[in-house]
Order: sequence, then structure tokens, then C-alpha cells
Amino acid sequence: MWPRIGGLRTLALGTPGRMRTNLNTLVLAGVKTATATLLTEYAEEGEELEHTGERLVLLDDVDALAGIVEVTCVEVVRFADVPWDFARAEGEGDRSIEEWRAGHAAYWARVGTPVTDDTEIACLRFRLVSGGDGGVATGDLST
Repeated sequence: MWPRIGGLRTLALGTPGRMRTNLNTLVLAGVKTATATLLTEYAEEGEELEHTGERLVLLDDVDALAGIVEVTCVEVVRFADVPWDFARAEGEGDRSIEEWRAGHAAYWARVGTPVTDDTEIACLRFRLVSGGDGGVATGDLST
């Protein structure tokens, strides 16, 4: 299972270090409003897909709260069918769907899970609810 903070599931973007810091910065700036996850990761972790309205704790490099996001949409599609509007919403600067696919395929290959056109991808869209200390009380992460 993925870690929980205050009863909420967590969202750890990319790999710890520079990549996660950059991705979190994009989320906190409102630029990144989507992320893609391999569907197999849910089964491996014994997790269900997120659902619309669910709030997630955005994790920093030490697994502490960096922010809170609320899921606005979840779709499962083949890697080859991820639409450009979703890829653009990831906010990572890709200039085309081909560039997005190449970058994501390279990332997943580096972490040991190469993808094919038929690999199922969970496309998660979200909105930022608050930054790490943007008014969220430690005991109440539901605000």
C-alpha cells in the first residue's frame, strides 16, 4: 500500500531528488494539473484507482506534505492513446504527444518498467487545493 498522511493517500511524483522537486514546483505553481501512472503499479501496491473528488497528499523528498490536490478525473487508456490535451496538462514542457511519449517511455524504462503501445496508463487530473503550509491544519487535511 502507498503511505497515508492524515488518512489521505499520497501522491509521490517522479523519483526523489531533482525530478520530484521540479514536478512538485510545477504542481504548486498550478502548471502541472495531471500525472500518468502505470496501471500495474496499483495492482503491485494493492491500491484502487483514485476517484473524482478524492484528495491526495503531495509528497516531498522526505515523504512529508508538500501540498494537497483533489482528483478531478481519472481515465485508463493505452499508452499509444494518451491524448495530447492530457500530456499538455502534465505541464512538463513537452511540445508534442510524440515528445511526451518518448520522455515517459524513457523514464519508465530507466525505473525498470518498459512500456509498449498497449501498456495501460492511469491518467489522473487534479487541482491544487493548498500548498504545504497553505492553511492546512496538521490535524485536518480535509480543508
